[in-house]
Amino acid sequence: MSKNNIAVIFGSRSTEHDVSIITAVASIIKPLELSGEYNVIPVYIAKDGKWYSDESLKDINKYSNGKFQDHLSKLKPVSISFNSGLNIIKPGLKNKVINIDVVFPATHGTHGEDGELMAICEMAGVAYVGCNVSASSIAMDKVAAKQIAASSGIDIAKFIHFSKYEFSKDPTKYINEIKNNLNLPLFVKPSHLGSSIGISRVTSFDELQNAIEVSLHYDDKVLVEEGVNNLIEVTLPILGNEELTPALLEQPVLHSEDFFDFETKYLQGGKKGKNKGSSGSQGYSTIPAKLPKDLYSKAEATGLAVYRAIGCSGIARVDMLIDTKTNKVYFNEVNPLPGGLYSHNWNKAGINNVELVTRLIDLAIELYATKKSIETVFSTNYLSQFK
Repeated sequence: MSKNNIAVIFGSRSTEHDVSIITAVASIIKPLELSGEYNVIPVYIAKDGKWYSDESLKDINKYSNGKFQDHLSKLKPVSISFNSGLNIIKPGLKNKVINIDVVFPATHGTHGEDGELMAICEMAGVAYVGCNVSASSIAMDKVAAKQIAASSGIDIAKFIHFSKYEFSKDPTKYINEIKNNLNLPLFVKPSHLGSSIGISRVTSFDELQNAIEVSLHYDDKVLVEEGVNNLIEVTLPILGNEELTPALLEQPVLHSEDFFDFETKYLQGGKKGKNKGSSGSQGYSTIPAKLPKDLYSKAEATGLAVYRAIGCSGIARVDMLIDTKTNKVYFNEVNPLPGGLYSHNWNKAGINNVELVTRLIDLAIELYATKKSIETVFSTNYLSQFK
């Protein structure tokens, strides 16, 4: 029996471009190949938007040796066809056409994780891993995600949001609105970015305008929210379409003045954390989170409720904030494509890297079959009246 062709698509015109490469090569391509079950097709989208596909793009050393652009210049961009599914067309004396059975997105951030790549897959009629278009779009808009969570009865921290245009017209209005309605400390965030890029912790209103301008440098919408008192942050990776499987609640170990920023996540190896030897992906978190049993169960239930409310499928990670004095669990944000698939957490939960990616492929095929059973075309005689 022939193997399914799995296209792992990564890179793209995103501030999270480099994180995407690591997720694709280390956390998806490598375990997919170790499974021996698939033909793995790497598809890299460069920062200028050109698409490339070549076996050499599976090698992480190509990206880290300082000569990647030289290597890329020797490759020819591929074309994408949407006729009868998704096809990768590699140019040559005779074009090579590769029909894709399943797309495995690894495109963090804008032009990918936000639903754009999923929309391409939907139009092409091809199975793909992870959240659908609407869930991806909602999850990548922190404001929309909070509004939907709140409408489902899930607690959220108090916040204010506005667009770049609105702020440019009357910055004083929004600064005063924040001062009059929110208490310090505050967190200022771009609405659409992941990997904690552009986020600032504000402990004085004198810092507020600069923090807003930093966020608006990366996005056209910003939210400003109150910090949660007596804080413990937890995050919960979840697998599944209808039947859901939670991993373990993970607790970042940070000083009270720190927060889960890009540098802490990816560059410092947890140097800001109190416990570098803990069990997290870079040594900055504890798995499972050290919580009383009832509070652990409440946080897990909140994460599952968020996953369902937003309509996630395949995989996502839900971040929550806990006030340990009131035992109140607040939804913070949901990540529809967790960096590295949060495989370190799944490993602790008893699911190894190979099993994780193969289960995600199975979930994608399962969801695709369900969608195909739903009729989307309707025959009418409507056009006959225009003879």
